[in-house]
Amino acid sequence: MDYRPLGRTGYNVSTISFGAWAIGGTWGPVEDSDSLKALHRAVDLGVNFFDTADVYGDGHSEQLLARLRRERGETIVIATKAGRRLNPHTADGYNRENLTRFVERSLANLKTDALDLVQLHCPPTDVYYRPEVFEVMDDLVRSGKIRFYGVSVERVEEALKAIEFPGVQSVQIIYNMFRQRPAELFFAEAKRRQVGILARLPLSSGLLAGKMTACTTFTNDDHRTFNRHGEAFDRGETFSGIDFDTGLALVEALRPLVPKGASMASFALRWILMNDAVTCAIPGAKRPAQVEENLSAAALPALPAETMAAVKQIYDRNLRPLVHPRW
Repeated sequence: MDYRPLGRTGYNVSTISFGAWAIGGTWGPVEDSDSLKALHRAVDLGVNFFDTADVYGDGHSEQLLARLRRERGETIVIATKAGRRLNPHTADGYNRENLTRFVERSLANLKTDALDLVQLHCPPTDVYYRPEVFEVMDDLVRSGKIRFYGVSVERVEEALKAIEFPGVQSVQIIYNMFRQRPAELFFAEAKRRQVGILARLPLSSGLLAGKMTACTTFTNDDHRTFNRHGEAFDRGETFSGIDFDTGLALVEALRPLVPKGASMASFALRWILMNDAVTCAIPGAKRPAQVEENLSAAALPALPAETMAAVKQIYDRNLRPLVHPRW
């Protein structure tokens, strides 16, 4: 496993980390016994960074990570998120009272005195133009309730605005072979300001694992069923915002580029790590075998320049007009 610094936090985190959305819910059936085995296997293989949120399973994901920390002696960093508990989810809701309440709930779920990293959870764009929100986060750091804070964003413009605030240590953003815009301007700015980048949805809701077909179905409680067109939250969260059938076709276009002996998933994750501005990719997993496949990406050699060029060509020809102007 390789490790990279997370902004100015002093944390050195595994380049392939663990996204804990799926073990909380809305990704189809999941059993706690399998989730815990997956979490333990990740630590066995060198993962030391886990990303969750207070709304993943209404806090259940956080509670599972608290159990993992209790059962392991290794030092692990747990990043959580705050804000999506708001209903309605409005910029006005990002106030001192609510953010403090959310943080205290996560402290209880994670059974800790201080949260390692708290990220504003894809807030409305207006939040990034309200310095008072970031002053609240600064105060939570000073109070000792949180050690560091960052943001999770939907759009590049939000990421660029967020890093104007000096307390922002990390930005979580969708970045994968189907969503390449962050690398054009934002990555260089984040690197210049020493802001960590967490690449979320690195496998495009599982599409880039290369195992789905036109016959693949999802349960009703899986966001890949109920958010295909952005019915529940931002459309870009599901299959990177592209049509499922289009995604399947593009996976087949990419498949000949997969290095010999590698899986489609490990190739997709290794592609992300080719950009040294990225701190880590955070693929999800519900079973140990998925963890092992994800982590195999860390052992792959650097991708050849011609492979990187071919991926970009596929994106430019097929995806740029669909996703580039939106996110």
